Amino acid sequence: MKSGFLTAFLAGLLYLSLVGSSGNAMADDTHRLYNLCRDWKFELGDNQRWADPKFDDSRWSEIEVPSSWEEEGYPGYDGYAWYRIHFTALSDWESNDLFLDLGAVDDVDETYLNGQLIGTMGGFPPNYSTAYNFSRHYPIPYDLLRPNGDNVIAVRVYDNQGSGGIISGRIGIYENRYSVDSDLRLPAVWKFKTGDEAEWKEESYDDKDWKNVRVPAYWETQGFRDYDGYAWYRVKFKVPSSFSEQDLIALVGKIDDFDETYLNGVRIGHTGYMPTTPVRRTDSDEYTQLRAYMIPSGVVHFDKDNVLAVRVYDCWQGGGLYEGPIGLVTRQHYAKYHRAVRNFGRWFEDLIDRIFN
Repeated sequence: MKSGFLTAFLAGLLYLSLVGSSGNAMADDTHRLYNLCRDWKFELGDNQRWADPKFDDSRWSEIEVPSSWEEEGYPGYDGYAWYRIHFTALSDWESNDLFLDLGAVDDVDETYLNGQLIGTMGGFPPNYSTAYNFSRHYPIPYDLLRPNGDNVIAVRVYDNQGSGGIISGRIGIYENRYSVDSDLRLPAVWKFKTGDEAEWKEESYDDKDWKNVRVPAYWETQGFRDYDGYAWYRVKFKVPSSFSEQDLIALVGKIDDFDETYLNGVRIGHTGYMPTTPVRRTDSDEYTQLRAYMIPSGVVHFDKDNVLAVRVYDCWQGGGLYEGPIGLVTRQHYAKYHRAVRNFGRWFEDLIDRIFN
């Protein structure tokens, strides 16, 4: 009986880890591709040149991550410091939905991959605000990685008092192992503009003067820190005629907070509500939901340019298209994935029933 109970208990824990709180089995399961719990290069002070992947950090000290820098030989130090680490990315990583888990940082950080800001939490002086109790999960745009080459993560940290640095967590590069794979990946660089104009959804609108941003990534990491409110994304892409006999679904990843999504000027889906007056802080959970929208027949231009436009409203903190997958997937592929998810969950339920009954 004890053995059976232990088996059921362990099976239940595994099942819950795969199902997740949303009820979508396997949706939140992740796999660590590269363990970053090791010695990093470390230097006190603050110099923006230290984000440059070409910077020579060979003379820097080494510090164990995770740990407070006080415990690593810098007791009583409050202020700025930088961490750097080099790693080799495998060529197949670019096909995965990747993110950096940096654990808990005391108090404020800016995190760079190959010189590009990919995440930040808290506020640096003079507008200091701590984020010591928030875990850092930063998406890695696949086009930033250098497959089979040298890659550099650089982390700028400010500590106000007490412990400082990258202090805890299972630090590493992870993939979202059980997410829907795209049959057609969309470009990593999109057009972006803050504000809200109805004409921005139109296929013919000229967005050449808009800023280029990477997707997925919070817009705070790309020059729009502390911006809350409306913004639009636009991307141009071609769909091969080999998909012309398929029912297609647009995967627009996870968006913080609400969205309306248009393809070639036609609204294909929305999540949440788009407020007419500014909204600050909300108890809604739309930011956790994967956007997947059926594309109506006749909307896609095969072997020609298509324009996907996403209207976003962010209430507070991080904003925008912050996590994948982003692309097009066939209805058959999408249904097959969810069927496998359901069957997996039922298998576990049957297993537990057999153990207890």
